[in-house]
Amino acid sequence: MAREVLDIVDAVAGWDGVTAHPHRFGGTEYRLGRRELGHIHENPGGVPVADLPFPKRIREELVAAGRARPHRILPDSGWLSVPMPDPAAAQEAVALFRMAYERGIAARERQSAGEIGDQSP
Repeated sequence: MAREVLDIVDAVAGWDGVTAHPHRFGGTEYRLGRRELGHIHENPGGVPVADLPFPKRIREELVAAGRARPHRILPDSGWLSVPMPDPAAAQEAVALFRMAYERGIAARERQSAGEIGDQSP
């Protein structure tokens, strides 16, 4: 089951501009440029877990909605965790990665617009 779950999440690496890298604490980290969208801990013999960073307000909304749990090590931060015991949970993790991706794209566009605006006469 774990391989099937990880194959679902690995689809994130196929999104435009996303790259996959070894994560410093094990597993795979997904980035949009230098921005970490989140990472997966494979937990051999156990349940894979996705960890994703969000602003604390959004993290609280996602946890309250039952879509994620507070991060197991940093529970008071904006980080959240999504255990993936089955493909349905992996699809939920992908939806949250997509949310993080869209936030990253929007931030990149705002930054580009600001840079362009600063260069105009």
